[in-house]
Amino acid sequence: MVESLKIVKITGKIRVKTGLKISAGKDNVSIGGLDNMVIKNPKDRLPYIPGSSIKGKMRFLLEWAEGKVEKDGSPHNCGEVDCPVCSVFGSTKYNAGEDIRPTRLIVRDAFLSEGQDTDNLLEAKTENYIDRITGKAGSPRTLERVIPGVEFDFECILRIFPGDNEEGKKKIVLKALALLQRDYLGGSGSRGYGKIAFVSNNKEGYVVFGEEEEELESYLAS
Repeated sequence: MVESLKIVKITGKIRVKTGLKISAGKDNVSIGGLDNMVIKNPKDRLPYIPGSSIKGKMRFLLEWAEGKVEKDGSPHNCGEVDCPVCSVFGSTKYNAGEDIRPTRLIVRDAFLSEGQDTDNLLEAKTENYIDRITGKAGSPRTLERVIPGVEFDFECILRIFPGDNEEGKKKIVLKALALLQRDYLGGSGSRGYGKIAFVSNNKEGYVVFGEEEEELESYLAS
């Protein structure tokens, strides 16, 4: 009997701990307007977190944690079957083995969880550039951020192909999520933005992998 593809769903919530800024970009800056606005769903104008932002940061952190950062600074793309990065996040390398495939991990856009106060989601934070020589402030700018306490529904899909080591792939994904929780999401993390927590059953630091609740921190030691 031929083995079939297995789909494992990973779910939880993303809780904003410090102001979150994932920018939408702005072609024109109006006088007195916000210099940088967060990305919003065009249908309801409510903020969301793009899956690409989550997955991209997961891969970036995992590359560093696994010692896979290239010496010339280029994105890691070895295409080796046993590579913890390429075997889960995919590879575009021309000679990548058949067992790599484009990607095993699908990360959904994270939309607002039910019960959020849609009138109290965002803040406008004004910052100043400080000249390190003179100590004087200048060039004030006003940025839009998602406020702490707001929650988004998180979901990703791990595809387990025939012959895969499911436990090994699971550890890689949960380690990447744990690294993201320790780091930051979005922009300006070095200035305090973007701390998040994954939440399951109102417990921070947990997600549901398939049917089982998993503590993320435990995967940083593995």
